[in-house]
Amino acid sequence: MGLKTHKPVTPGQRNMVSQTFEDLTKKSPEKSLTKGHVRRAGRSRQGSITVRRKGGGCKRRYRIIDFSMKKEGVKGKVSSIEYDPNRTGRIALIKYIDGDKRYIIASAGLKVGDEISNGENANLTSGSSLPLKNIPVGTLIYNIQLNKDKSAQMVRAAGTYAQILAKEGDFANVKLPSGEVRKFRIDCKACIGQVGNIEHSSIRIGKAGRNRHLGKRPRVRGVAMNPIDHPLGGGEGRSSGGRHPCSPWGKLEKKTRTKKLSNKYIVKRRK
Repeated sequence: MGLKTHKPVTPGQRNMVSQTFEDLTKKSPEKSLTKGHVRRAGRSRQGSITVRRKGGGCKRRYRIIDFSMKKEGVKGKVSSIEYDPNRTGRIALIKYIDGDKRYIIASAGLKVGDEISNGENANLTSGSSLPLKNIPVGTLIYNIQLNKDKSAQMVRAAGTYAQILAKEGDFANVKLPSGEVRKFRIDCKACIGQVGNIEHSSIRIGKAGRNRHLGKRPRVRGVAMNPIDHPLGGGEGRSSGGRHPCSPWGKLEKKTRTKKLSNKYIVKRRK
């Protein structure tokens, strides 16, 4: 993927940085692997707003991604690299030798024609998925399962990767993108490599209208409101409010992770 700047014909284009999409090989998705996607965007069944700052956006179709990684022992080839509006990374269409087609999250450097495999005896090539017990220490991985019976949940955003630091008994110590070191069971699967679309973090939106297309509504700071609207509002001049950061209903900001069963698997907290 490449980045491009724009000639500032309008104020919104002055600092805009967008993608060139030269890495994509196919514009329309595989019809059998898509379905309708109705976004309710932070509203309840009655239609009232329950989560602020969400709503609108362009209509999308959902691409069905194979996060379960259960198709083992069958080799497949990358048929195309495609855009997915529902995630930051690219997706790859895989055609298996038995005729099956599936979408996976594309790794950095994955090209059309590359072979991938899945299972304990899979090759250590970019995009292939194996159990952690069969992946060497120090290897970069992504798309990691938290439980061997569930789909992959960790490290799926553009440009992210984790690294296997050590293996002890039934667990492997994995360093996550946040800096946290966490234990994973060695029978959980992960994909080799790094999630593609690495330069996604360099994109600059440029104008509010592009955020509206993404389904994001305006966000107003509490200190900029009137006292009736927010506990931090009001005051003479630019007042910080003089209170601990809180919601419009007075609920104080605090750490949301308190007591979880999975805390025992954290070896080192993120900084």
